[in-house]
Amino acid sequence: VEVIPAIDLRGGRCVRLHQGDFAQETIFSDDPVAMARQWQEQGGPRLHLVDLDGAATGEPAHLEIISAIVAALDTPVQVGGGIRTADTARAWLEAGVDRVVIGTAAVRNPGMVQEVCSSHGSGRVVVAVDAREGMVAVQGWQEASEVSALELAHNMAALGVVRLLYTDISRDGTLSGPDLDTNTQLVRETGMAVLASGGVSSVEDIRQLVPTRVEGVIVGRALYTGAVALPEAIEAATEREEGSDWWGDGG
Repeated sequence: VEVIPAIDLRGGRCVRLHQGDFAQETIFSDDPVAMARQWQEQGGPRLHLVDLDGAATGEPAHLEIISAIVAALDTPVQVGGGIRTADTARAWLEAGVDRVVIGTAAVRNPGMVQEVCSSHGSGRVVVAVDAREGMVAVQGWQEASEVSALELAHNMAALGVVRLLYTDISRDGTLSGPDLDTNTQLVRETGMAVLASGGVSSVEDIRQLVPTRVEGVIVGRALYTGAVALPEAIEAATEREEGSDWWGDGG
């Protein structure tokens, strides 16, 4: 399981929100590039960057900072927030971003997701399934849709998407523990690679995610507050249970 540090950008700074609420913001750094370097130096296998302003407005707002992070790192970077058109996705991928994370457009314009997968390869696309009480939220989590998390996952699988990022919004930024049941269900019922996000509070939470067979886990507030040390988290994510047969050859 990959442990992926998150860098959420708002107003040029690294922040964390509580349950996606822009009014409940904690600022952790005024230097996102330095923060990205820190996570790379501590062994992060990739970084998850979110343009929060872009997610709210529908237009990328941190082009210069994210480009600077990509240029400064050897670690692959995936970027989400405000990617609503195929042109925007292409621009990020051509700028050196490894993967684009598409949320709102997956609900409102699924043909755009299919176009990006066809043009750039499905391995470079992550669809964000951001759910509140089982229903997907859009527009920077500020608006509810009428699509369930599982329905969106199946719709995206039918379009050739191979990777999801599932976030339980009610847990995001709360350090209340991850949603083990839904992550397990998504892996089993869709056969897709799933990245888990929201609520990780301890190394033990990461150990509990390993048997769900998620591909990775996004960790934010727990890293910034020191509740989780990245090297210890990475070690926990690679532990195998003796005598277990759930792991499989792929690890």
